[in-house]
Amino acid sequence: MNTGKNRYYKFSKISEARFRRLLRAFAMDLTASDAARLTGISLRSVNAIYLKIRRRLAAYCEEQSPYSGEVELDESYFGPRRIRGKRGRGAGGKTIVFGVFKRNGHVYTEIVPDAKKKTLLQVVRGRVTLDSVVHTDGWRAYDGLVDLGYEKHYRVQHADNEFVGQGSNHINGIESFWAYAKLRLSRFKGLPKHTFYLHLKETEFRFNNRREDIYKRLLKLLRERPIE
Repeated sequence: MNTGKNRYYKFSKISEARFRRLLRAFAMDLTASDAARLTGISLRSVNAIYLKIRRRLAAYCEEQSPYSGEVELDESYFGPRRIRGKRGRGAGGKTIVFGVFKRNGHVYTEIVPDAKKKTLLQVVRGRVTLDSVVHTDGWRAYDGLVDLGYEKHYRVQHADNEFVGQGSNHINGIESFWAYAKLRLSRFKGLPKHTFYLHLKETEFRFNNRREDIYKRLLKLLRERPIE
């Protein structure tokens, strides 16, 4: 039974001390099953709380842009192995994720229906300030950036084996996030589309706070905006 007010979880019957133990397990990236065993909270309750935490993290991540300064743009594809005959952008059966990476800073991700010019530029317009220095690869969807008002647009031509670019002209930052995200999400061995968004945003939050104590960041976030 609850022995006092839980400042992190409104109207909860779980004590604050036990909830903090569960939050520490979440911060350690433990599965719901492992967290249930460690805390003595039922698996059903742990799954429900994990879902609430992920929703809070997603809402927080959505508020962190627009970005300015030097940014990198790129898309990546998540999901099952490539279907035979389907290659590159638009590969069948995959979820397309568009990413905005602020140099030496944070990443923002958004699930998009396609990698077409109209779709990607609409995201850029809402998430990147016009005075930014923008780095992309040579995908034709980025052709309209200058016309949109992004006068400082530099490309890395992957098709010409130019993966690093010259000097600061590269998209290594966003590509490092894609590698991190795919490695982390692969352990779930397939995520339903209706939950993929929340896991993606959790991964975004963990990446953006990779130099911080995740447990302390979660405590601060939920203290300010408790789940319920």
